[in-house]
Amino acid sequence: MLRVIDKADVKGKRILVRVDYNVPLNKGGSISNDERIRESLETIRYLVKKKGRVILISHLGRPDGRVVEELRLDRVAERLSRLIHMPARKIDTSIGREAEEAAASLKPGSIMMLENIRFYPGEEENDKAFSSGLARLGDIYVNDAFSVSHRSHASTLGVARLLPGYAGLQLAREVGFLSRAVENPKRPLMVIMGGSKISDKIKAIEHMMGIADYVLLGGALANTVLKAAGKGVGKSLVEESAIDCAKGILEKASRGSCARLVLPLDLSAATRAEADAEVKTINLETSSIPKGMMSLDIGPETVKLFSSIIKKAKTVIWNGPVGMFEIDPFARGSIAIAKAIASLKVKALTIAGGGETIAALAKAGKKAEKGFTHISTGGGAMLTFLEGAEMPPISILSLTGKGEHDVDNHQRQE
Repeated sequence: MLRVIDKADVKGKRILVRVDYNVPLNKGGSISNDERIRESLETIRYLVKKKGRVILISHLGRPDGRVVEELRLDRVAERLSRLIHMPARKIDTSIGREAEEAAASLKPGSIMMLENIRFYPGEEENDKAFSSGLARLGDIYVNDAFSVSHRSHASTLGVARLLPGYAGLQLAREVGFLSRAVENPKRPLMVIMGGSKISDKIKAIEHMMGIADYVLLGGALANTVLKAAGKGVGKSLVEESAIDCAKGILEKASRGSCARLVLPLDLSAATRAEADAEVKTINLETSSIPKGMMSLDIGPETVKLFSSIIKKAKTVIWNGPVGMFEIDPFARGSIAIAKAIASLKVKALTIAGGGETIAALAKAGKKAEKGFTHISTGGGAMLTFLEGAEMPPISILSLTGKGEHDVDNHQRQE
């Protein structure tokens, strides 16, 4: 259980809120998608309504500890102001006298945004002095950025050790849904893993094989497992360095004491990844992908197989598209999977996560998107959760975990 901010007295308090406004920018530098900002509005509106003094912390891009003019948060603050219909004052620093004076003068029910937190080397280093500088700006700390909560940085962990810490409403929702799916799932529990690199997901696959009833693999990562199983995959994308890990998954599945591992029966292949390429369906039970061709999507028989298994599910976790969905002829598998999950007639818990998964889901249409219980933007954080790994920025907010904040010591340092 997490300490959630709606259980705290925030009136008149300076509240440091870690959000994730790492939004995509187009070539002109304007924001092309503001979904991450919208996700934070519930917590911010709650704090404003309760007369908290809201101080937002975020990063944008990868400035690597130095000031990059194009990555300042001014345009983000402007977009937030428009979305929330009130001013969000942005300052040009994150620690030091100017920031402390701005925080001290902030009125109840007002919003202030610090400069890009990754302009400072101390952020990603989780530097104690930098964390202390941030903590001096606030009375309470709130983490509402699940998508960066797999990283133990100053703004996700260091400051949480120095101030009373709480989960924001969005973070609490993310953790709640994933906990229900993993820790006490309604069965059958099905996990669908796609995407390109199996090395990024091997730990999550292995862990979930010990929890789920079915683990379905698609996308380019399935190529590596298929090759490990002795299948010919032509010139398909394969992680040669992960072949041994893939063999380990197959060996574990063969022992029968874990989830049923389901691989593609057929694949849609072409000589090139282009919309006008000639597509052939390759039946993996009777043949292999020719040397000059590559797998770009799951085939129609695999769609039928996966969909038939999905129909049985009462809990579904989907991370990673099952084909190169960006190109229309190879989006069919991912669209079919999305629609199959969304159309579950039983009252199932269905979760989709990761940037590419969300983009593939968008291709399936609004009806499919609305059919999911929860859509998570926390790709890396979601995978860390599915690995069963500890996430210190979250566990420190637990009612029973290692979450004691060192407020007295911090105050003595001041």
